[in-house]
Amino acid sequence: MTADRRERALGRTKAPVLNASAGGFADLGPRVASAVAMVTAALGTLYLGGDAFALFWLAAAFAVSWEWQNLIGGEGRAARIAVGGAAVAAATAFGRVATPGAAALAIALLALVGGALAGAERRLWAATGVVYAGAPAFAVCLLRESPDVGALAVAFLFAIVWGTDIFAYFGGRLIGGPKLWPRVSAGKTWSGTITGVVSGALLGLGAVYLGGGPQLASWPVFMLGLAAAAFSQIGDLFESSVKRRFGVKDSSRLIPGHGGMMDRLDGFIFACVFAATVGLLHGGPSVAAGLFFW
Repeated sequence: MTADRRERALGRTKAPVLNASAGGFADLGPRVASAVAMVTAALGTLYLGGDAFALFWLAAAFAVSWEWQNLIGGEGRAARIAVGGAAVAAATAFGRVATPGAAALAIALLALVGGALAGAERRLWAATGVVYAGAPAFAVCLLRESPDVGALAVAFLFAIVWGTDIFAYFGGRLIGGPKLWPRVSAGKTWSGTITGVVSGALLGLGAVYLGGGPQLASWPVFMLGLAAAAFSQIGDLFESSVKRRFGVKDSSRLIPGHGGMMDRLDGFIFACVFAATVGLLHGGPSVAAGLFFW
């Protein structure tokens, strides 16, 4: 069997070169409309907190898990989706009661189960998908349930990730220049990435200033915002690399102008897991407080 035929048999054909629409704003209308709907739902449930917030992110994380397992294909897909759903549900529940050890154990065990249900060539991918969906479900609920500044911590991340995404989009198209990593993301430029990261961090600092006052809008918080913005871009590149690996343009067609939930949340997944990790390691009266009090 030739190398090409062997790759096709394993479902590992080379991804086609994707049309990245390097310039212009032809896709701006659908992107804006879907973004407004998502932002409204995210902010509304953030304000309400409690069950509404948890259910919103439970649904979003389940969609991510569903898209991932469909994207990688292979055997046992339905069972893997069910296992991913169980992991997301457990992660959400443990996030609400701030038990990171139990969450990590549940996600790890269910990731092993998900991997075992896949074929030999998909086991690592299937297990990674369980973690990829479960970790942010835990992280975002853990941050939101933190007393006093939980809502502010999530708003901080929203401002960073959305600001990074928006300013990277416009910065890359208006400034142009060298590509950041053309083999992974054909449309992403260094100018857009730098513009997005700095702008996202500034918007995050502004959200903290407005929501918590000047005493919280400190230099360390701005540096944390820069790191979170950078992680959001890494998340974008990671998801792009997975899609290229499996030869698809969008993770699904759930969201007009953005493809699927993975396409919409790729940056937030990495940023919120990073923020929750910093809060846990730094310590303090709560995980969210660990982000702001230095």
